[in-house]
Amino acid sequence: MTHIAVIDIGKTNAKLALVDLGTLKELAVVKRLNTVLAGPPWPHFDVDGIWEFLLSAMANFHQSHGIDAISITTHGACAALIGHDGTLAAPILDYEHVGPDATAAAYDAIRPPFEETGAPRLPMGLNLGAQLHWQFAEDPELRGRTAAVVTYPQYWGYRLTGTYACDVSSLGCHTDLWKPHAGSFSELVDRLDLTDLIGEPHKCSDILGDLNPEIAARTGLDPTTPVFCGIHDSNASLLPHLLRQTAAFSVVSTGTWVIAMTMDGHPVQLDPTRDTLINVNAMGASVPSARFMGGREYDTILKGDAADYTEDDIIRVAQNGPMLLPSIIPESGPFQDRCAQWVDSEPRHGSKERTVATGFYLALMTAECLALTGHNGPVIVEGPFAGNPSFCTMLATALNCTVEASGGITGTSEGAALLALPAGSQPPVSDRQQSYRARNDSLLEYATSWMSKASAYRDNGGPKQINA
Repeated sequence: MTHIAVIDIGKTNAKLALVDLGTLKELAVVKRLNTVLAGPPWPHFDVDGIWEFLLSAMANFHQSHGIDAISITTHGACAALIGHDGTLAAPILDYEHVGPDATAAAYDAIRPPFEETGAPRLPMGLNLGAQLHWQFAEDPELRGRTAAVVTYPQYWGYRLTGTYACDVSSLGCHTDLWKPHAGSFSELVDRLDLTDLIGEPHKCSDILGDLNPEIAARTGLDPTTPVFCGIHDSNASLLPHLLRQTAAFSVVSTGTWVIAMTMDGHPVQLDPTRDTLINVNAMGASVPSARFMGGREYDTILKGDAADYTEDDIIRVAQNGPMLLPSIIPESGPFQDRCAQWVDSEPRHGSKERTVATGFYLALMTAECLALTGHNGPVIVEGPFAGNPSFCTMLATALNCTVEASGGITGTSEGAALLALPAGSQPPVSDRQQSYRARNDSLLEYATSWMSKASAYRDNGGPKQINA
């Protein structure tokens, strides 16, 4: 088994990557926007458009390289309700829809506590249980139309194989439906009357089955091509390092969300008011985690107009500013309900100063997340921010540790491909772009100043208006 086609559905983009399992090199990657359709009945993902894109890309990849297996990784906070006829019983809800907030009080009365699930109470549909609760209230006939409820990676697995399933990493992603320490469903599954509907929990590396014959005919793949169950995208970023590391470390998965995950770190008491949570890794173990919408913040601050910069520019911004305090997206992250503010003056769009300061801001937000999870040891950065020197340099300095930048095009395809690795095998070592070391210069002074200001800013409530 050599070439693994990885279906990678992020919140912003849908991708197909072809990974050589022997080298973990990405032989090909194609992507399209993950479009959200307005409705009716609610904002939902364009799964049919993604499906056509995936089938076409798989056919092309198989013709040019050959595909030996398929693996799947997706964003969390998402499930599919499959009808008795095999199609969707309802469109797949976009978790950023505010609809579930309308039934928040009723949902809060039945959801399990943070101590049981490791899931903080989140707005909109970010708790999957809140989504399902609202959808069934919004459409009273929906439950009767539903034959199965599956987490999002397994929706694509269902379309490929016809098998209903869930995976433990997706169930453990702030759903309120899973007890990570017990490795079992929470009482919410029964309270939502899902016991007979929800897909059976599987290990991420389980094989769901072979391809449906019509899919094989459409793509040219062998009908016996195995389809692996799949994994939550942040845990896909974590998996390669779980298989390689023996000492304490942290992984930062970057994309629309920045997810900080710590293995064997210092003991901490997680604070659900600061967007900390328990994730569940590919082995089913609990992982202290924290997060914020770093990719969305990056886009909001720079508006697609990032400037090229040099090491001299990094030093100049560290010495002279500007500095951005949290939070650009105040609905999530370690500084919730605190709206962003530039210290002194706001740099112009498209400037080197704004670009470097943005990298610093995102790094210091990430450092705060890692501190909340008990970080210890090196930090490995996966995804787009691995190619951002201002981010990686400031992160290493703020944490006084080594930061290793991953060299992959996508931060998740390597881990998802490794679901196909035979048990007991060691993965090959992947390339690193660069290692960053902590600095004892103006960057350290900048980091210390930011942390002091952000702490006081959080305690004092911050400004009421976003100025970014």
